[in-house]
Amino acid sequence: MSESTDTPDTRAAIEGESPETIPEVDPEEDSDVERAARETPPGRPLRVDDLRMAFGGLTAVDGATFAIEEGSLTGLIGPNGAGKSTTFNCITGVHRPTGGSVKLHNEEITGLRPHEIANRGLVRTFQIARELKEMTVLENMLLAPKAQKGESLWRSVLPGARRSVEVQERELRERAWETLEFFEIDHLAEEQAGNLSGGQRKLLEMARALLTDPEVVLLDEPLAGVNPTLERKLLKRIHELREQGYTFLLVEHDIDVIMDNCERVIVMHQGRVLADDTPAAIRENEQVIDAYLGANV
Repeated sequence: MSESTDTPDTRAAIEGESPETIPEVDPEEDSDVERAARETPPGRPLRVDDLRMAFGGLTAVDGATFAIEEGSLTGLIGPNGAGKSTTFNCITGVHRPTGGSVKLHNEEITGLRPHEIANRGLVRTFQIARELKEMTVLENMLLAPKAQKGESLWRSVLPGARRSVEVQERELRERAWETLEFFEIDHLAEEQAGNLSGGQRKLLEMARALLTDPEVVLLDEPLAGVNPTLERKLLKRIHELREQGYTFLLVEHDIDVIMDNCERVIVMHQGRVLADDTPAAIRENEQVIDAYLGANV
């Protein structure tokens, strides 16, 4: 998916100006986001150190280093081609990095396959939702949970073992329904996933990710192509999940969304981390403003 070109509203969003689409912020007011930032636990479950990814002669990620605090909602932004999606792909095993390290709870996960990383508690969503179109929404959900006993042939056929499979299947089905209700798409449970709208697919993908029991969730442009009503619903759900202890890293081109919802913001430029600070500090960072609107962009 091609990334959109930044407009003058980008500078306004970074600098904290107030065009019609950007509400004024009282610098003296202690916002919910600022309070949440102070209350964020000090643990850092995800650490990226000197991450590098080269494709032939092109270096897409060039020594990126950052850590994500436990229970936080952290934004990852940058101009077109900054390396954000490639960084996501390296963290989650889609690409094997050419250098550097990714650690989850101090355990090295660099170069592991996506399902191995997911089994350790780190999952992601994609810019374009990936559902099994010929299966129902509920069937898509039931594919997600880990360590399903029914995947074992002998448990599926032996009478004594089969009972434990049936018990687990009932429990997983209940969890799937509860998660669909949380995202308000339970009325679509029996609908084929291929018939959903783009926004509904985003909700399904996030709901399905939660059934893997993750601790860290990477969201790659979850609001792209989503109407304003659904956008508000998604953001509300993300905040509710963060309050329950989930940790989020969010890539999003809408800088207003990042600045208004994230406790911290990481800015990438030309494959490197240019800044890593609070939204208020990022707004005043001249290097960040130049990276978005300078002559080289």
